Amino acid sequence: MTAITRAENIGVRAIDVYFPSRYVDQAELEQYDGVSAGKYTIGLGQSKMAFCDDREDISSVCMTAVQGFMEKFNVSYSDIGRLEVGTETIIDKSKATKTVLMRLFEESGNFSVEGIDTTNACYGGTSALFNACQWMDSAAWDGRLALVVAGDIAVYASGNARPSGGCGVTCILIGPDAPLALEFPLRGTFMEHIYDFYKPNLSSEFPVVDGPLSVTSYVRAVDHAYSAYLDKLEKFGGVAGGASLKDIDYLVFHSPYTKQVVKGLARIAYNDFMRAPEAEAFAEVQQFKEVSREESYGNKVLEKAFINLNKADFAAKTEPSLLAARSIGNMYTGSVFFGLASLLSEVPFAQLEGKRVAMFSYGSGCAASMYSFRVRADTTAIAATIRLSERLDMRTKVSPAEFEKAMELREKTHNAQEYEPTGNVDELFPGTYYLQKIDSMWRRAYGRTPLN
Repeated sequence: MTAITRAENIGVRAIDVYFPSRYVDQAELEQYDGVSAGKYTIGLGQSKMAFCDDREDISSVCMTAVQGFMEKFNVSYSDIGRLEVGTETIIDKSKATKTVLMRLFEESGNFSVEGIDTTNACYGGTSALFNACQWMDSAAWDGRLALVVAGDIAVYASGNARPSGGCGVTCILIGPDAPLALEFPLRGTFMEHIYDFYKPNLSSEFPVVDGPLSVTSYVRAVDHAYSAYLDKLEKFGGVAGGASLKDIDYLVFHSPYTKQVVKGLARIAYNDFMRAPEAEAFAEVQQFKEVSREESYGNKVLEKAFINLNKADFAAKTEPSLLAARSIGNMYTGSVFFGLASLLSEVPFAQLEGKRVAMFSYGSGCAASMYSFRVRADTTAIAATIRLSERLDMRTKVSPAEFEKAMELREKTHNAQEYEPTGNVDELFPGTYYLQKIDSMWRRAYGRTPLN
Protein backbone atom coordinates (compact mmCIF):
# COMPACT_ATOMS: atom_id res chain seq x y z
CA MET A 1 0.00 0.00 0.00
CA THR A 2 1.43 3.37 -1.08
CA ALA A 3 1.51 5.95 1.69
CA ILE A 4 0.57 9.54 0.85
CA THR A 5 2.77 12.19 2.40
CA ARG A 6 0.76 14.40 4.73
CA ALA A 7 -0.13 17.71 3.14
CA GLU A 8 1.57 20.80 4.54
CA ASN A 9 0.69 24.49 4.14
CA ILE A 10 -2.78 23.71 2.78
CA GLY A 11 -4.60 26.69 1.36
CA VAL A 12 -5.27 28.84 -1.70
CA ARG A 13 -3.05 28.02 -4.67
CA ALA A 14 -5.01 30.21 -7.07
CA ILE A 15 -8.26 32.15 -7.26
CA ASP A 16 -10.32 33.70 -10.04
CA VAL A 17 -13.66 35.48 -10.21
CA TYR A 18 -16.56 35.84 -12.61
CA PHE A 19 -19.08 38.68 -12.76
CA PRO A 20 -21.60 39.62 -15.49
CA SER A 21 -20.78 41.95 -18.35
CA ARG A 22 -23.35 44.60 -17.43
CA TYR A 23 -23.85 46.90 -14.47
CA VAL A 24 -26.03 49.76 -13.35
CA ASP A 25 -24.55 52.93 -11.86
CA GLN A 26 -25.74 53.49 -8.29
CA ALA A 27 -25.81 57.29 -8.58
CA GLU A 28 -28.04 57.01 -11.64
CA LEU A 29 -30.19 54.46 -9.82
CA GLU A 30 -30.66 56.96 -6.97
CA GLN A 31 -32.06 59.49 -9.45
CA TYR A 32 -34.25 56.89 -11.17
CA ASP A 33 -35.66 55.65 -7.86
CA GLY A 34 -36.33 59.21 -6.69
CA VAL A 35 -34.33 58.88 -3.48
CA SER A 36 -31.97 61.42 -1.97
CA ALA A 37 -28.53 61.77 -3.55
CA GLY A 38 -26.02 59.60 -1.69
CA LYS A 39 -28.55 57.08 -0.33
CA TYR A 40 -26.89 54.22 -2.23
CA THR A 41 -23.46 55.68 -2.97
CA ILE A 42 -22.77 56.99 0.56
CA GLY A 43 -25.39 55.27 2.71
CA LEU A 44 -24.53 51.84 1.31
CA GLY A 45 -21.06 52.72 0.04
CA GLN A 46 -21.75 51.29 -3.42
CA SER A 47 -20.78 52.71 -6.82
CA LYS A 48 -21.98 50.04 -9.28
CA MET A 49 -24.10 46.87 -9.23
CA ALA A 50 -23.67 43.85 -11.49
CA PHE A 51 -26.74 41.98 -12.66
CA CYS A 52 -27.86 39.37 -15.16
CA ASP A 53 -31.07 38.71 -17.07
CA ASP A 54 -32.78 35.41 -17.93
CA ARG A 55 -29.74 34.15 -19.90
CA GLU A 56 -27.76 33.36 -16.74
CA ASP A 57 -28.65 31.21 -13.75
CA ILE A 58 -26.59 29.81 -10.87
CA SER A 59 -25.44 26.80 -12.91
CA SER A 60 -24.29 28.90 -15.87
CA VAL A 61 -22.38 31.45 -13.80
CA CYS A 62 -20.65 28.67 -11.86
CA MET A 63 -19.71 26.87 -15.08
CA THR A 64 -18.31 30.12 -16.46
CA ALA A 65 -16.22 30.63 -13.32
CA VAL A 66 -14.86 27.07 -13.22
CA GLN A 67 -14.10 26.64 -16.93
CA GLY A 68 -12.50 30.08 -17.07
CA PHE A 69 -10.37 29.28 -14.05
CA MET A 70 -9.18 25.94 -15.44
CA GLU A 71 -8.22 27.55 -18.75
CA LYS A 72 -6.45 30.56 -17.28
CA PHE A 73 -4.44 28.62 -14.70
CA ASN A 74 -3.91 25.58 -16.96
CA VAL A 75 -5.28 23.10 -14.41
CA SER A 76 -6.37 19.62 -15.52
CA TYR A 77 -9.78 18.30 -14.49
CA SER A 78 -8.04 14.96 -13.92
CA ASP A 79 -6.13 16.49 -11.01
CA ILE A 80 -9.27 17.41 -9.05
CA GLY A 81 -10.42 15.04 -6.31
CA ARG A 82 -12.93 17.25 -4.55
CA LEU A 83 -15.32 19.96 -5.72
CA GLU A 84 -17.24 21.92 -3.10
CA VAL A 85 -19.92 24.47 -3.99
CA GLY A 86 -21.23 27.15 -1.65
CA THR A 87 -24.37 28.92 -2.84
CA GLU A 88 -27.82 30.00 -1.66
CA THR A 89 -29.17 30.53 -5.20
CA ILE A 90 -31.39 27.50 -5.62
CA ILE A 91 -33.06 26.46 -8.89
CA ASP A 92 -33.65 22.85 -7.84
CA LYS A 93 -34.58 21.54 -4.39
CA SER A 94 -32.81 18.22 -5.01
CA LYS A 95 -30.18 18.43 -7.76
CA ALA A 96 -27.00 20.16 -6.59
CA THR A 97 -25.19 22.79 -8.65
CA LYS A 98 -22.06 20.64 -8.19
CA THR A 99 -23.66 17.88 -10.27
CA VAL A 100 -24.20 20.33 -13.15
CA LEU A 101 -20.53 21.34 -12.93
CA MET A 102 -19.58 17.69 -13.44
CA ARG A 103 -20.41 18.12 -17.14
CA LEU A 104 -17.14 20.07 -17.35
CA PHE A 105 -15.28 16.93 -16.21
CA GLU A 106 -16.70 14.68 -18.93
CA GLU A 107 -13.88 15.04 -21.45
CA SER A 108 -11.27 14.20 -18.78
CA GLY A 109 -13.11 11.03 -17.78
CA ASN A 110 -12.74 11.99 -14.13
CA PHE A 111 -16.00 11.25 -12.34
CA SER A 112 -14.44 10.36 -8.98
CA VAL A 113 -14.87 13.79 -7.42
CA GLU A 114 -16.08 14.17 -3.84
CA GLY A 115 -17.96 17.14 -2.36
CA ILE A 116 -21.42 18.65 -2.86
CA ASP A 117 -23.32 21.93 -2.29
CA THR A 118 -23.40 23.69 1.07
CA THR A 119 -26.16 26.18 1.86
CA ASN A 120 -26.68 28.76 4.58
CA ALA A 121 -27.13 32.27 3.25
CA CYS A 122 -23.74 33.89 2.59
CA TYR A 123 -21.76 31.38 4.69
CA GLY A 124 -21.90 28.37 2.34
CA GLY A 125 -18.67 29.25 0.54
CA THR A 126 -16.72 29.40 3.78
CA SER A 127 -18.07 26.01 4.83
CA ALA A 128 -17.10 24.67 1.39
CA LEU A 129 -13.56 26.03 1.91
CA PHE A 130 -13.30 24.42 5.34
CA ASN A 131 -14.58 21.11 3.95
CA ALA A 132 -11.99 21.09 1.17
CA CYS A 133 -9.08 22.02 3.43
CA GLN A 134 -10.06 19.55 6.12
CA TRP A 135 -10.39 16.76 3.52
CA MET A 136 -6.86 17.54 2.41
CA ASP A 137 -5.65 17.55 6.01
CA SER A 138 -7.22 14.14 6.74
CA ALA A 139 -6.48 10.46 6.17
CA ALA A 140 -9.17 10.54 3.44
CA TRP A 141 -7.01 12.70 1.14
CA ASP A 142 -5.89 10.85 -1.99
CA GLY A 143 -3.23 13.32 -3.11
CA ARG A 144 -5.36 15.29 -5.58
CA LEU A 145 -6.34 18.96 -5.53
CA ALA A 146 -9.70 20.54 -4.60
CA LEU A 147 -11.86 23.24 -6.14
CA VAL A 148 -14.09 25.53 -4.09
CA VAL A 149 -16.80 27.40 -5.97
CA ALA A 150 -18.68 30.15 -4.12
CA GLY A 151 -21.13 32.62 -5.54
CA ASP A 152 -24.69 33.76 -6.07
CA ILE A 153 -27.12 35.89 -8.00
CA ALA A 154 -28.31 38.37 -5.37
CA VAL A 155 -31.65 39.93 -6.31
CA TYR A 156 -34.27 41.72 -4.24
CA ALA A 157 -37.85 42.81 -4.73
CA SER A 158 -38.34 46.35 -5.97
CA GLY A 159 -37.77 48.77 -3.09
CA ASN A 160 -35.17 49.78 -0.53
CA ALA A 161 -33.20 46.51 -0.64
CA ARG A 162 -32.81 46.20 -4.42
CA PRO A 163 -29.66 48.40 -4.63
CA SER A 164 -27.83 45.93 -2.34
CA GLY A 165 -27.95 43.18 -4.97
CA GLY A 166 -25.18 41.93 -7.23
CA CYS A 167 -23.82 38.82 -8.91
CA GLY A 168 -20.48 37.02 -8.85
CA VAL A 169 -18.76 33.64 -8.45
CA THR A 170 -15.28 32.75 -7.23
CA CYS A 171 -13.34 29.60 -8.09
CA ILE A 172 -10.51 28.67 -5.72
CA LEU A 173 -7.87 25.97 -6.12
CA ILE A 174 -6.99 24.31 -2.82
CA GLY A 175 -3.73 22.42 -2.48
CA PRO A 176 -0.63 21.82 -0.35
CA ASP A 177 2.34 24.21 -0.42
CA ALA A 178 -0.07 27.05 -1.16
CA PRO A 179 0.92 30.73 -1.44
CA LEU A 180 -1.89 31.47 1.05
CA ALA A 181 -1.72 28.81 3.74
CA LEU A 182 -4.71 28.36 6.05
CA GLU A 183 -3.64 28.79 9.67
CA PHE A 184 -4.92 25.67 11.43
CA PRO A 185 -6.51 25.83 14.06
CA LEU A 186 -6.91 29.61 14.19
CA ARG A 187 -10.65 29.87 13.75
CA GLY A 188 -13.47 31.48 15.71
CA THR A 189 -17.04 30.47 14.92
CA PHE A 190 -20.41 31.78 16.08
CA MET A 191 -23.84 30.39 15.21
CA GLU A 192 -27.34 31.10 16.50
CA HIS A 193 -30.98 30.95 15.44
CA ILE A 194 -32.30 34.27 14.13
CA TYR A 195 -34.68 35.44 11.40
CA ASP A 196 -32.77 38.35 9.88
CA PHE A 197 -32.66 37.26 6.22
CA TYR A 198 -34.26 34.10 4.85
CA LYS A 199 -36.03 32.67 1.79
CA PRO A 200 -39.19 30.80 2.83
CA ASN A 201 -41.07 31.48 -0.41
CA LEU A 202 -39.73 28.81 -2.76
CA SER A 203 -41.65 30.27 -5.71
CA SER A 204 -39.56 33.46 -5.61
CA GLU A 205 -35.89 34.45 -5.83
CA PHE A 206 -36.47 37.25 -3.34
CA PRO A 207 -35.58 36.99 0.36
CA VAL A 208 -37.48 38.20 3.38
CA VAL A 209 -35.25 40.74 5.11
CA ASP A 210 -35.38 42.40 8.52
CA GLY A 211 -32.83 45.10 7.76
CA PRO A 212 -32.17 46.50 11.26
CA LEU A 213 -32.00 43.01 12.77
CA SER A 214 -29.59 41.86 10.04
CA VAL A 215 -27.22 44.76 10.78
CA THR A 216 -27.27 43.95 14.51
CA SER A 217 -26.83 40.24 13.85
CA TYR A 218 -23.79 40.95 11.67
CA VAL A 219 -21.99 43.00 14.32
CA ARG A 220 -22.95 40.53 17.07
CA ALA A 221 -21.37 37.81 14.96
CA VAL A 222 -18.25 39.96 14.52
CA ASP A 223 -18.03 40.28 18.32
CA HIS A 224 -18.27 36.55 19.00
CA ALA A 225 -16.24 35.22 16.07
CA TYR A 226 -13.45 37.76 16.57
CA SER A 227 -13.26 37.10 20.31
CA ALA A 228 -13.08 33.34 19.70
CA TYR A 229 -10.42 33.88 17.02
CA LEU A 230 -8.29 35.98 19.39
CA ASP A 231 -8.58 33.28 22.05
CA LYS A 232 -7.22 30.75 19.54
CA LEU A 233 -4.49 33.18 18.53
CA GLU A 234 -3.36 33.43 22.13
CA LYS A 235 -3.61 29.68 22.72
CA PHE A 236 -2.17 28.33 19.45
CA GLY A 237 -0.79 31.26 17.47
CA GLY A 238 2.20 32.22 19.56
CA VAL A 239 0.65 35.47 20.80
CA ALA A 240 1.46 35.68 24.49
CA GLY A 241 -1.71 37.35 25.79
CA GLY A 242 -3.31 40.60 24.68
CA ALA A 243 -4.07 39.53 21.11
CA SER A 244 -5.76 42.27 19.09
CA LEU A 245 -6.04 43.82 15.64
CA LYS A 246 -2.32 44.61 15.81
CA ASP A 247 -1.68 40.89 15.28
CA ILE A 248 -3.66 40.92 12.00
CA ASP A 249 -2.08 42.56 8.95
CA TYR A 250 -5.15 42.55 6.69
CA LEU A 251 -8.79 41.89 7.50
CA VAL A 252 -11.28 40.92 4.78
CA PHE A 253 -15.01 41.03 5.56
CA HIS A 254 -18.13 39.61 3.99
CA SER A 255 -19.60 42.69 2.32
CA PRO A 256 -23.37 42.93 1.82
CA TYR A 257 -22.51 46.57 1.06
CA THR A 258 -19.26 48.34 1.89
CA LYS A 259 -20.70 50.65 4.57
CA GLN A 260 -21.37 47.51 6.63
CA VAL A 261 -17.67 46.62 6.38
CA VAL A 262 -16.75 50.05 7.76
CA LYS A 263 -18.98 49.27 10.74
CA GLY A 264 -17.49 45.79 11.00
CA LEU A 265 -13.93 47.02 11.41
CA ALA A 266 -15.12 49.67 13.89
CA ARG A 267 -16.60 46.80 15.86
CA ILE A 268 -13.18 45.12 15.90
CA ALA A 269 -11.78 48.27 17.54
CA TYR A 270 -14.64 48.23 20.04
CA ASN A 271 -13.83 44.63 20.97
CA ASP A 272 -10.15 45.46 21.43
CA PHE A 273 -11.27 48.31 23.68
CA MET A 274 -13.44 45.97 25.75
CA ARG A 275 -10.50 43.59 26.17
CA ALA A 276 -8.07 46.36 27.20
CA PRO A 277 -10.02 49.54 28.01
CA GLU A 278 -7.09 51.29 29.69
CA ALA A 279 -4.80 51.01 26.66
CA GLU A 280 -3.43 54.34 25.46
CA ALA A 281 -4.94 53.84 21.99
CA PHE A 282 -8.42 54.15 23.54
CA ALA A 283 -7.93 57.41 25.43
CA GLU A 284 -10.52 59.14 23.22
CA VAL A 285 -13.32 56.64 23.88
CA GLN A 286 -13.22 56.22 27.66
CA GLN A 287 -16.78 57.53 27.92
CA PHE A 288 -18.04 54.20 26.53
CA LYS A 289 -16.54 52.00 29.26
CA GLU A 290 -19.82 51.79 31.14
CA VAL A 291 -21.96 51.04 28.08
CA SER A 292 -23.01 47.39 28.13
CA ARG A 293 -22.33 45.27 25.08
CA GLU A 294 -26.04 44.81 24.44
CA GLU A 295 -26.66 48.57 24.63
CA SER A 296 -23.72 49.20 22.30
CA TYR A 297 -25.49 47.57 19.32
CA GLY A 298 -27.92 50.44 18.92
CA ASN A 299 -25.59 53.23 20.05
CA LYS A 300 -24.86 55.36 16.97
CA VAL A 301 -22.60 57.75 18.90
CA LEU A 302 -20.42 54.81 19.98
CA GLU A 303 -20.39 53.41 16.46
CA LYS A 304 -19.28 56.72 14.93
CA ALA A 305 -16.58 57.17 17.58
CA PHE A 306 -14.99 53.81 16.79
CA ILE A 307 -15.28 54.38 13.04
CA ASN A 308 -13.32 57.61 13.49
CA LEU A 309 -10.85 55.97 15.85
CA ASN A 310 -10.18 53.21 13.35
CA LYS A 311 -9.81 55.18 10.11
CA ALA A 312 -6.09 54.51 9.68
CA ASP A 313 -6.48 50.77 10.29
CA PHE A 314 -9.41 50.65 7.89
CA ALA A 315 -7.41 52.35 5.14
CA ALA A 316 -4.40 50.06 5.64
CA LYS A 317 -5.95 46.71 6.52
CA THR A 318 -9.40 46.55 4.91
CA GLU A 319 -9.95 49.20 2.21
CA PRO A 320 -7.81 47.34 -0.37
CA SER A 321 -10.20 44.38 -0.17
CA LEU A 322 -13.28 46.37 -1.25
CA LEU A 323 -12.55 46.98 -4.93
CA ALA A 324 -14.91 44.28 -6.19
CA ALA A 325 -17.61 44.76 -3.55
CA ARG A 326 -17.94 48.47 -4.29
CA SER A 327 -18.09 47.90 -8.07
CA ILE A 328 -20.17 44.69 -8.22
CA GLY A 329 -22.36 44.59 -5.13
CA ASN A 330 -23.22 41.63 -2.95
CA MET A 331 -22.16 38.19 -4.20
CA TYR A 332 -23.52 36.42 -1.08
CA THR A 333 -21.32 33.29 -0.61
CA GLY A 334 -18.68 34.67 -2.95
CA SER A 335 -18.44 38.08 -1.29
CA VAL A 336 -15.64 37.43 1.20
CA PHE A 337 -13.56 35.68 -1.50
CA PHE A 338 -14.04 38.57 -3.91
CA GLY A 339 -12.55 40.57 -1.03
CA LEU A 340 -9.53 38.27 -0.99
CA ALA A 341 -9.17 38.55 -4.77
CA SER A 342 -9.36 42.34 -4.46
CA LEU A 343 -6.67 42.36 -1.77
CA LEU A 344 -4.33 40.25 -3.91
CA SER A 345 -5.02 42.57 -6.84
CA GLU A 346 -4.53 45.84 -4.97
CA VAL A 347 -1.58 45.02 -2.71
CA PRO A 348 1.72 43.86 -4.27
CA PHE A 349 3.39 40.71 -2.99
CA ALA A 350 6.28 42.76 -1.57
CA GLN A 351 3.81 44.14 0.98
CA LEU A 352 1.88 40.90 1.48
CA GLU A 353 4.84 38.58 2.00
CA GLY A 354 4.74 36.83 5.37
CA LYS A 355 1.60 38.71 6.41
CA ARG A 356 -1.52 37.37 8.13
CA VAL A 357 -4.79 37.86 6.23
CA ALA A 358 -7.86 37.32 8.41
CA MET A 359 -11.27 36.62 6.89
CA PHE A 360 -14.66 37.30 8.46
CA SER A 361 -17.52 35.34 6.92
CA TYR A 362 -21.16 35.93 7.85
CA GLY A 363 -24.33 34.22 6.69
CA SER A 364 -27.73 35.24 7.97
CA GLY A 365 -29.69 32.90 10.10
CA CYS A 366 -26.89 32.91 11.36
CA ALA A 367 -23.46 31.37 10.84
CA ALA A 368 -20.15 33.22 11.09
CA SER A 369 -16.43 32.47 11.29
CA MET A 370 -13.16 34.34 11.46
CA TYR A 371 -10.05 32.54 10.26
CA SER A 372 -6.77 33.44 8.61
CA PHE A 373 -4.20 32.73 5.93
CA ARG A 374 -0.47 33.33 6.02
CA VAL A 375 1.04 34.66 2.77
CA ARG A 376 4.07 32.43 2.24
CA ALA A 377 4.80 32.57 -1.50
CA ASP A 378 4.53 34.97 -4.43
CA THR A 379 1.01 36.09 -5.33
CA THR A 380 2.01 38.21 -8.34
CA ALA A 381 0.96 35.66 -10.96
CA ILE A 382 -2.44 35.22 -9.31
CA ALA A 383 -3.12 38.96 -9.42
CA ALA A 384 -1.92 39.18 -13.02
CA THR A 385 -4.28 36.37 -14.03
CA ILE A 386 -7.31 37.80 -12.22
CA ARG A 387 -6.84 41.23 -13.91
CA LEU A 388 -9.60 42.53 -11.68
CA SER A 389 -9.47 46.28 -12.35
CA GLU A 390 -9.02 45.75 -16.08
CA ARG A 391 -11.98 43.37 -16.30
CA LEU A 392 -14.22 45.64 -14.22
CA ASP A 393 -13.51 48.42 -16.71
CA MET A 394 -14.49 46.16 -19.63
CA ARG A 395 -18.13 45.98 -18.52
CA THR A 396 -21.03 47.81 -20.15
CA LYS A 397 -23.07 50.35 -18.19
CA VAL A 398 -26.81 50.19 -18.78
CA SER A 399 -29.58 52.53 -17.74
CA PRO A 400 -31.63 51.98 -14.59
CA ALA A 401 -34.66 51.42 -16.83
CA GLU A 402 -32.88 48.53 -18.60
CA PHE A 403 -31.82 47.14 -15.24
CA GLU A 404 -35.42 47.20 -14.01
CA LYS A 405 -36.58 45.43 -17.17
CA ALA A 406 -34.02 42.67 -16.53
CA MET A 407 -35.25 42.32 -12.93
CA GLU A 408 -38.86 42.14 -14.09
CA LEU A 409 -37.91 39.48 -16.64
CA ARG A 410 -36.16 37.36 -13.99
CA GLU A 411 -39.14 37.65 -11.67
CA LYS A 412 -41.61 36.76 -14.42
CA THR A 413 -39.68 33.70 -15.61
CA HIS A 414 -38.50 32.27 -12.28
CA ASN A 415 -39.34 28.53 -12.21
CA ALA A 416 -40.44 28.73 -15.85
CA GLN A 417 -41.12 25.55 -17.80
CA GLU A 418 -40.84 25.07 -21.59
CA TYR A 419 -39.08 28.41 -21.82
CA GLU A 420 -36.49 29.92 -24.15
CA PRO A 421 -34.69 32.97 -22.68
CA THR A 422 -34.87 36.26 -24.55
CA GLY A 423 -31.73 37.99 -23.24
CA ASN A 424 -29.13 39.04 -25.81
CA VAL A 425 -26.28 36.50 -25.87
CA ASP A 426 -24.08 38.97 -27.80
CA GLU A 427 -23.89 41.18 -24.68
CA LEU A 428 -22.16 38.46 -22.62
CA PHE A 429 -18.42 38.28 -22.08
CA PRO A 430 -16.47 35.81 -24.26
CA GLY A 431 -16.45 32.34 -22.72
CA THR A 432 -19.70 32.85 -20.81
CA TYR A 433 -22.06 29.93 -20.33
CA TYR A 434 -25.70 30.83 -20.87
CA LEU A 435 -29.13 29.25 -20.62
CA GLN A 436 -30.48 28.08 -24.01
CA LYS A 437 -33.79 26.60 -22.95
CA ILE A 438 -35.81 24.84 -20.25
CA ASP A 439 -37.85 21.89 -21.47
CA SER A 440 -41.20 20.48 -20.31
CA MET A 441 -39.47 18.54 -17.51
CA TRP A 442 -37.56 21.62 -16.29
CA ARG A 443 -34.29 20.25 -17.73
CA ARG A 444 -31.92 23.04 -18.63
CA ALA A 445 -29.65 23.22 -21.68
CA TYR A 446 -26.62 25.52 -21.87
CA GLY A 447 -24.33 26.99 -24.50
CA ARG A 448 -21.12 28.99 -24.32
CA THR A 449 -20.15 32.17 -26.10
CA PRO A 450 -16.94 31.99 -28.21
CA LEU A 451 -13.66 32.77 -26.45
CA ASN A 452 -12.69 35.40 -29.02
